[in-house]
Amino acid sequence: MEEKLEKVRHSIEPILNEKEIIVDSVQYVFENNYYFLRIVLDKLNGIDLDTIVEATNLINPLLDELDLFEESYILDVLSKEKNV
Repeated sequence: MEEKLEKVRHSIEPILNEKEIIVDSVQYVFENNYYFLRIVLDKLNGIDLDTIVEATNLINPLLDELDLFEESYILDVLSKEKNV
């Protein structure tokens, strides 16, 4: 699983770095009968909801192209501040 998460990170980091968005962590977790691909983002001076939405829109097609996970999952993109 770690290898898949590293592939996700390496695939999304370049495009997010262009927007000055930092990938804090990438996790694949099972909670409440659902799998979540949880990507925690940060940005200098904080990250707002519009930036999270923009990042999600950039990440989605990359994940579709990678197609690394057999199970259905929910993409959960959130800010580091809200994850604490």
